[in-house]
Amino acid sequence: MQLNPRRVALLVAANTALAPFAIDAYLPAISLLADSINASIHHTELSISMFLFGFALGQLLFGPLSDRVGRKPVLMGGLIVFALASLIITQVESLSTLLAWRFVQALGGGACVVNSAAIVRDCFQGREAARVMSTMAMIMMLAPLVAPAVGSLLLYVAGWWLIFVFLAAYAGFLAWLLSTHLPETRDMTLPTASPRQVLRNYASVLTHKAGMGYICAAAASFAGLFAFVTASPFLYLQYFSLSPALYPYVFGMNVVAIALSNRVNIYLLKKRTPQQNLRLGLAVQLLAASALVLMTFLGVASLPLVVVLVMMFTGMIGLITPNAISSLLDHFGHISATATALLGGIQFSAGALAGVMVGLFEIEHLWPMVLTMLAASLVGNIGVRLLTSAATDERPA
Repeated sequence: MQLNPRRVALLVAANTALAPFAIDAYLPAISLLADSINASIHHTELSISMFLFGFALGQLLFGPLSDRVGRKPVLMGGLIVFALASLIITQVESLSTLLAWRFVQALGGGACVVNSAAIVRDCFQGREAARVMSTMAMIMMLAPLVAPAVGSLLLYVAGWWLIFVFLAAYAGFLAWLLSTHLPETRDMTLPTASPRQVLRNYASVLTHKAGMGYICAAAASFAGLFAFVTASPFLYLQYFSLSPALYPYVFGMNVVAIALSNRVNIYLLKKRTPQQNLRLGLAVQLLAASALVLMTFLGVASLPLVVVLVMMFTGMIGLITPNAISSLLDHFGHISATATALLGGIQFSAGALAGVMVGLFEIEHLWPMVLTMLAASLVGNIGVRLLTSAATDERPA
């Protein structure tokens, strides 16, 4: 099978969309799910963080395995685990069992998605890889845009359990699609790493100053994003009293913002380096987070202001993530899945920690969300400026 950039973007986007569907499709149903398992909405929101922790661990475990045995075996195994766990979740009756099976579901999802950036890196390099990743991200933005609306529809048709049946069916569709349309992209003539070498590979990334700067940028912006995602059911459904039917539209506006910034990123890459776009996105995030904190402090928070500022913050993911990934993999093309796994592990762990900070203490206010978003933005901006060289930001000839 011959792969062109568009086909790679389509296939990898379909695979990567598994994670946003698993995270976002059940958000409109969280209050009803909480009632079903006799838990509070804040504690039920912790199932998002549990998914992110499992997703992080899945990437750390299965990224190196993908470098060793190839992309497709890991993809297929992960999809089977994800599908089975999704079906089991439909029968949960307590918060503890929900959290446990969300964790298992996420392990399978991590095994799938960790391969996405590695597949792109197998086929492309440098600025071309950044463009393919931006195109891929643009396509996969449909998932979080559509997922809450799909969840609302399935909730109306039958109940929250049907959302997880849908996730299992989507995993089955992906297994067919990738098994029939995606060849093995890893060059299997390359030497494979032993477990000790895997640890050395992780250490080589962790001790690489610029590489950790790019990981810091992606992880911090992701933490800020999931501070909002975790808080959004409480924020919109309870604090601002929106109905579950309206929730997908307000939530989806953030996805539109990310999609637009991806298009801007593709355009700017014609004249600017990925590192320049990365720093621009981080600066805008800091401005938006600071405005959210100031607005909350002054007591002037309103739904329109919150929606606009959150869109401004989340929209910058389209400038930050693809450029951070492509910049990182330029240093680690020989161990791309391992580097991607470490990036994903740190990124999703940061997102999970942000979600815990927002939901664990059951504070009925905006403060947990806005302060976590500001702290994440500060970490991202400071980390990039301390760890990456300004020399890499020179305009290309």
